[in-house]
Amino acid sequence: MNQGVIRYLKDLVIKVEFDENIPELNEILLADNEAHTPLLVDSLEDGRTVVCLNISGDRSLQKGVVVTRTGKSIEIPAGDALIGRVLDALGRPIDGLPALDDPAILRRDIFKIPARGNSFTATKPEILETGIKVIDFFAPFVKGRKIGIIGGAGVGKTVLTMELIYNVAKSGSGLSFFAGIGERIREGHELYETLKERDLLKNTCMFFGQMDQNPVQRALVAISAVSSAEYFRDEQGKDILFFADNMYRYVQARNEVSTILDQIPAEGGYEPTIFSDVKVLQDRLSSSDKGSITAVQTIYVPADDLSDPAVQMIQHELDSIIVLSRQVAEQGIRPAVDLIRTTSSLLSPDIVGDRHYVLSVQVQSLLQKYESLKGIIAIIGENELSPTDRAEYAKAKKLIKYFSQNLNVVEDQTAQKGETYTREETLKGVEEIIV
Repeated sequence: MNQGVIRYLKDLVIKVEFDENIPELNEILLADNEAHTPLLVDSLEDGRTVVCLNISGDRSLQKGVVVTRTGKSIEIPAGDALIGRVLDALGRPIDGLPALDDPAILRRDIFKIPARGNSFTATKPEILETGIKVIDFFAPFVKGRKIGIIGGAGVGKTVLTMELIYNVAKSGSGLSFFAGIGERIREGHELYETLKERDLLKNTCMFFGQMDQNPVQRALVAISAVSSAEYFRDEQGKDILFFADNMYRYVQARNEVSTILDQIPAEGGYEPTIFSDVKVLQDRLSSSDKGSITAVQTIYVPADDLSDPAVQMIQHELDSIIVLSRQVAEQGIRPAVDLIRTTSSLLSPDIVGDRHYVLSVQVQSLLQKYESLKGIIAIIGENELSPTDRAEYAKAKKLIKYFSQNLNVVEDQTAQKGETYTREETLKGVEEIIV
């Protein structure tokens, strides 16, 4: 007997009792109703009862409804059929184009983590140019590493991500993935239209689980997108650029699921499994001996508090952290990057070369001096500084202005033509200011 009966319902939590053949974790069960509502097995309560999550949020379910095992987990389409498409957490198209139900299309279990080989080959770090001066200089992209864009609401995280996707897709190098996790529907629509208008969808796959969807779908969309990216990396040997907007919303969705499951929160108010939730997902965003995944993740900072436990947890998994500041945004500087708080472990001579590294040290020194002099100038004025301090303060002001840049994806709103710079042009511009 592969059937059970619903005995308990509370919000998205459904408990199903089986007499025998208890389902596996992460198995999909189908309710015997008109919608064939899918239920995802989350945990085992006792020898006969499984706790399930109502993925679709179907409110027509009732006690006593029969549920049938499928023997499968969530399986989404994989391969070239996904390129240029927009899918939800269950791999269903949401772009108005035909369904991906052709039997010839491969399908992939999103919870199945690919086995990793034991071989390890040290390769020379490969820098990927983004065309954005402030990123290429302060937080260089290195193939196979993780970059975070951190900031509060409305400081430009999504716009900066859209610019990165635009620049990368335009170059045609590799395949871009975008996972929209709990973000605004408008932002997803704008990104899709931007890529479509510029004929860049041919290098992009998109997954969305947005604000209007329940927390189960918002949490699952990140896993679905990562699983699909793993297929292209391992089976086709592709280099993937993976964009996640917003990784904090993933934690938030997992926290909401934890709440409806009546789990006791950990210190800081987040779900007790926050560490493993973040760690398991981040570990899958890695490279193999067949291909690479370079991850760019935006991280929303609640109340602009960088010490938030979830923000700190995600930061520990990243190689570079680009901090967007409300104070910088208020000065009209775009992108609104806080140059002093932006850090990268990849900014070393071995990776970027001696010239870039020495310049970065000199620039950081000037910026630190600028910060220390601001308070003095507010009291006595710039003219009272020593000639040396005045010269260095002027250089720092020029650098801050230099790292401001018109972005391509907001040309329509700003009426300013977008700019793209090579790393060599960026370094040369910095040298002209500080020499």
